Amino acid sequence: MTATATRTGHHDSHDVVLAPFAKEHLEGALRLSQEMSWPYRLEDWAFALELGQGFVLCNGAGTVVGTAAWWACGEDHASAGMIIVAKAAQGRGHGARLMDALLAAAHPRTITLNSTAEGLALYERRGFVRTGVIQQHHGVPDQRHPAPPASLVRAMAASDAEAVARLDRQATGWARRRMLDRLMQAGDGYVLVRDGEPRGYAISRAFGRGHVIGPVVAESAADARALIEAALAGLGPVFVRVDTSATSQLGEWLESIGLRQVDDATTMVKGPPTPPAGPARMFALANQSFN
Repeated sequence: MTATATRTGHHDSHDVVLAPFAKEHLEGALRLSQEMSWPYRLEDWAFALELGQGFVLCNGAGTVVGTAAWWACGEDHASAGMIIVAKAAQGRGHGARLMDALLAAAHPRTITLNSTAEGLALYERRGFVRTGVIQQHHGVPDQRHPAPPASLVRAMAASDAEAVARLDRQATGWARRRMLDRLMQAGDGYVLVRDGEPRGYAISRAFGRGHVIGPVVAESAADARALIEAALAGLGPVFVRVDTSATSQLGEWLESIGLRQVDDATTMVKGPPTPPAGPARMFALANQSFN
């Protein structure tokens, strides 16, 4: 996503340096996202950098004035996000510079991202096409949610890793086993079982202002809802975020339980997409950067 941060002072364009995103840039990246009122914690930035790579722009004083990150999903696909340019550095081609560096590094992969309204023109000029809308729902659930029957949804075990990777590949067309393994380590996972076989999964983890539930992969909206209910039962009355497609058939239900739609983003793709094989489908994202 591309965004505009609060003006922090004037920076001459000639002293802005492009560099690989490294640990020493995390504090500066956090300040940028805080200026944008994005809810990332330092831990969220560090987690993203651990799994991916990217670039930063730093001015002559060493201040981070722009970020862009991407995550490889095998050799054919990648997701991109955390693309921010400070307001003080706007209008000087810095967003284009970051994006061009990212595209060159990720080439020849197909790239998926979720864009704010401000970023659409930048991406469309680089060949991205709009493919959908992601709706951000968040809040504290209005009521306690009992877990679905254990015969339907159970806690995820380490032995489920292969099945989770298979379901995720069905739903996305992507190979992202390393990311999934790390998400499973970082959060609490749930597996929906039917006829003795895993048919869906969900992961809930600490993120931003509370917890995010995602990815959620299932064969139907009803199954996705059961997985989310299992995660909610495990969390209790805490702040929860779910990023779901506008076509997921979950929006009205999420609203009804107190997770209000507060924002949306446009999903965009550059390059030939691989149609998901199904029957499993993606119902909620790990976050809007990872997809």
